[in-house]
Amino acid sequence: MTLKIPKMVLIDLDGTLVDSAPDLAYCVDETLKHLGLPPQGLARVRDWVGNGVEKLMRRALTGDIDGEPDVALLKRAMPVFLELYEGNLAQRSHLFPGIREGIALLKAQGIALGCVTNKIARFTEPLLKQLGVRDAFAIVVSGDTLPQKKPHPAPLLHAAQFFNVAPHESLMVGDSVHDVEAARAAGFQVVCVSYGYNHGSDIRAAQPDAVIDSLLELPKLFDASGEWLVASG
Repeated sequence: MTLKIPKMVLIDLDGTLVDSAPDLAYCVDETLKHLGLPPQGLARVRDWVGNGVEKLMRRALTGDIDGEPDVALLKRAMPVFLELYEGNLAQRSHLFPGIREGIALLKAQGIALGCVTNKIARFTEPLLKQLGVRDAFAIVVSGDTLPQKKPHPAPLLHAAQFFNVAPHESLMVGDSVHDVEAARAAGFQVVCVSYGYNHGSDIRAAQPDAVIDSLLELPKLFDASGEWLVASG
């Protein structure tokens, strides 16, 4: 399979750029303790990340990825969690290996970079700043930037419009089926990282155009002919 070198690359945040699960798990468990409920632990929270903090809290309160807790309980939990998370954005979280170097290689190729995430701007912007990568992205589209968020294609198309780049000249890099669905709906190429969250499922099942183990591998897919070199399977 061959793909054209993109003019723009959009990168997901949680599970792609940043291993944010440790801080999220800490805040989830502290919230549950505050409510007199048992903690869920890092392993379970890691499988629940990726659809925004309210969805994460719904899952934590029920112990179910599709769970719907009592409305009053969720209303009590959210402000506690939000306050905790605001003070614990990057206490335990960190960039995945190869992120800084991979970003530098993409920028050296003259590729426009953006970050598209379902995390709300209240947390996205300071997290990127605290980890020292906010300035790498000309645009950051958070979960509340638009009325829609991934897997809707609108956030991706919004970034493409910002850069004045056509969808077929664009690439989404993510870790979850929602990234793949959003990219397909937007007409983007899509590459996924193997190490992400994706609710505990192998991302290869979502059939992205390629799967990489590090962002450093992305530029290595480029070919001087103007095409990507993508190994089948």
